[in-house]
Amino acid sequence: MFGLTQEPLSLEPLLEKVGRDTAGALAGFVGVTRNNNLGQEVRYLEYEAYPQMALAKMAQVAEEAKARHQVFEVAIWHRLGLVEIGQASVVIAVSAAHRHEAFAACEFAIDRLKEIVPIWKKEFFDQEGARWVPNRTDRQP
Repeated sequence: MFGLTQEPLSLEPLLEKVGRDTAGALAGFVGVTRNNNLGQEVRYLEYEAYPQMALAKMAQVAEEAKARHQVFEVAIWHRLGLVEIGQASVVIAVSAAHRHEAFAACEFAIDRLKEIVPIWKKEFFDQEGARWVPNRTDRQP
């Protein structure tokens, strides 16, 4: 249910993995590479990870999501290496009895993943080279 890959990601296979007869809701999140961040034009991203620890922490995120939001299953996959604009960097799928729990668990899982999973992102620009960026650039001024 957890993985790191250099191959393109798709949500549909993960939704199939988490589906259960008892689930009334399947929810997914797809994080895609955008062409800008903090006022600069981004050409592409590159991700690195500490694989063994990243997979263990992904499992921890899933267990925490299950405990907090009463969901049945959680699957998380993250890209490594070069990720082009518009491509998925991370996919998360959740099954639950009801949609509220499924949506809440997806949001929790992506936020928690960015907090504790050892995956690092580097942005590449047309004119100013590249820079390593924090996982939570949406919360910077």
